[in-house]
Amino acid sequence: MIANWVWSSWSGIGIVIVSAAMMIAAVIATIRVIGLRSLSKMSSFDFAVTVAIGSITASTVASGTPVADGVVAVAALLSVQAVIAVLRRRASFGRVVDNTPVLLMREGAMIDPAMSRCRVTEDDVLAKLREANVLELSSVRAVVLETTGDISVLHGTGPVDALLLEHVHDVR
Repeated sequence: MIANWVWSSWSGIGIVIVSAAMMIAAVIATIRVIGLRSLSKMSSFDFAVTVAIGSITASTVASGTPVADGVVAVAALLSVQAVIAVLRRRASFGRVVDNTPVLLMREGAMIDPAMSRCRVTEDDVLAKLREANVLELSSVRAVVLETTGDISVLHGTGPVDALLLEHVHDVR
């Protein structure tokens, strides 16, 4: 019994290897057709699709699901993502699909209510400041939690162009 849990058979291993190669080839081909944006992290929906593609690929390879089913599922996800990317250009639809970026820090001061609302700690922000090579908090003009979950740091001596913060939610 333990042997079956550790090892199935050479033919089973062969099927996994061939399935893996076919799924990866199908994912690459589909992304080539639909475009590189399919793997971007421009929105939370894009991230969810990327994770789902990985999950479908892995479950198809490991579970013995027919490769054609996995290929169709990946192609369907990427097609829906492409349609949503086009629809996101409309402001009303974009508000439904996308998160709003949030201002976490302005002019060297952390915005505690925003950080609390977004579940971001001071240590998280400080780590991003170090990553951005910030040497003085007074040089930080803004820190933004982006729609993707990334944190952007705007720092320097000049003012921040208003366009960069136009759609950023400021809880103050």
